Amino acid sequence: MKTTMQRYLSVAAITIVGAMGIFVFNSDLRFETSISAQTNPTPTPIPAEFDQQAALAKLREQIKGREKEPASAVFKNIQTMKDRPTGQLLAVMEFGYSRSLGVTCTHCHVPDNWESEDKPTKQVARDMSAMVGRINGEMLKGIKNLKSASPTVNCTTCHRGQVVPALNLPMPPKP
Repeated sequence: MKTTMQRYLSVAAITIVGAMGIFVFNSDLRFETSISAQTNPTPTPIPAEFDQQAALAKLREQIKGREKEPASAVFKNIQTMKDRPTGQLLAVMEFGYSRSLGVTCTHCHVPDNWESEDKPTKQVARDMSAMVGRINGEMLKGIKNLKSASPTVNCTTCHRGQVVPALNLPMPPKP
């Protein structure tokens, strides 16, 4: 009898192989044998004058004494994580988003105009956050017999310090 994890991995492998087969069948793409995983972060070009640590220090100074208030009460145009304490929101942005994607605040935000909607990556991040919420809140909980009582994915699960997640693995070394 297969263990639950073996069943889960088998279903995942079959799904991936099937999706790849459909993709290859329906495309005119030719695959090269030199395809490899993206291993280096591909950060968004950052204006030379932007200093993330200084910007975060400035924001921390601006919210001083309000760190425990809901983010929506302190910042403008908060559409996700509205109820998260303001102090935690900055940490989530710095570590959860910046480090997970290998970018700085400028990837999604206009410095000193943080509420701006000028960058489409801000909405992409919101949509990806909603996807992670659905995966964690609905999909993972529906997989029976996982060893973790509360299985979780986050930005790092796929991005691993890169803007674009790797969609393939490096070729194995030749024997």
